[in-house]
Amino acid sequence: MTIIRILLIEDDSELALILTNFLTKHDMEVIGAEDPYMGLSLLNQYSFDLVILDLTLPGMDGLEVIPKIRATGNIPIIISSARDDITDKVIGLERGADDYMPKPYDPRELVTRIKTILRRTNASEEAAKKEEQLFEIDKAANAIIFKGHMLELTAAEFDILSTLINHKNGSISREQLIYDSDHIDDESSIKNIDVMISRIRHKLAKIDSEKSYIKPIRGVGYMLTDRV
Repeated sequence: MTIIRILLIEDDSELALILTNFLTKHDMEVIGAEDPYMGLSLLNQYSFDLVILDLTLPGMDGLEVIPKIRATGNIPIIISSARDDITDKVIGLERGADDYMPKPYDPRELVTRIKTILRRTNASEEAAKKEEQLFEIDKAANAIIFKGHMLELTAAEFDILSTLINHKNGSISREQLIYDSDHIDDESSIKNIDVMISRIRHKLAKIDSEKSYIKPIRGVGYMLTDRV
């Protein structure tokens, strides 16, 4: 079971204890900070899944803390505040908070909000990874998947494309492509590499004809880019 790590920045010690005890019962580990400076320090030292942030804090207003948290990454932030001014809610969300919970609230609702936000965040991250990872190498099957489609490649083509993928967004020489392949004779000509590259491009174009993913690098060789 995965433990959710929560940073609770809250100066009300009684409320902090109540929330900590309740969240702990729902598979969450809560680390508390009574002031924003301690909270920011903890955030820089440890890994957390989500921040619960009070607005009325000693030394720095919570609204000022939000951009400082955002500067460290995209960790989800739930504002937990007794301030009922709609302006605070608008500013908080505009500065990067993911949710706003006016006190008092039922801790059960907080648990639901936390799980909902993390579910949404994790789904977005997974979608982004799939979007970025256009090429996947299945070494066990000696196969390459491009945009969810398995490519029909010869052994030599598999070697060439695998090498390009492993050096993606960087140039690699034709000689290196020959050297790194287990299925291309060392005496093969540069022209043979160009022919196989052309065949690989053709197979990629059958799946996506809008972009050329393998680019020639003058005087060097080729480069594969997975940047969309």
